[in-house]
Amino acid sequence: MAKVLMYTSAYCPYCARAEQLLARKGITDIEKVRVDQEPERRAEMAEKTGRRSVPQIFIGETHVGGCDDLYDLDRQGELDSLLAA
Repeated sequence: MAKVLMYTSAYCPYCARAEQLLARKGITDIEKVRVDQEPERRAEMAEKTGRRSVPQIFIGETHVGGCDDLYDLDRQGELDSLLAA
């Protein structure tokens, strides 16, 4: 299984939805970076992704995007192969 990194914050419903989908896919080991607790990491996230909203999800070295992007990948049938890499 690929390593999953998620930039997240407290009380983020989109972060929770993304985690739920990943859990349904068998991914429970998610490295979480709390940008609300570590503001300097938000700047890091913005530099890496070009986005300032959370969640920002990486599967392996691939930047997936946010929650909607993750669900779109699943609907397109591409999420499972990315997770399996």
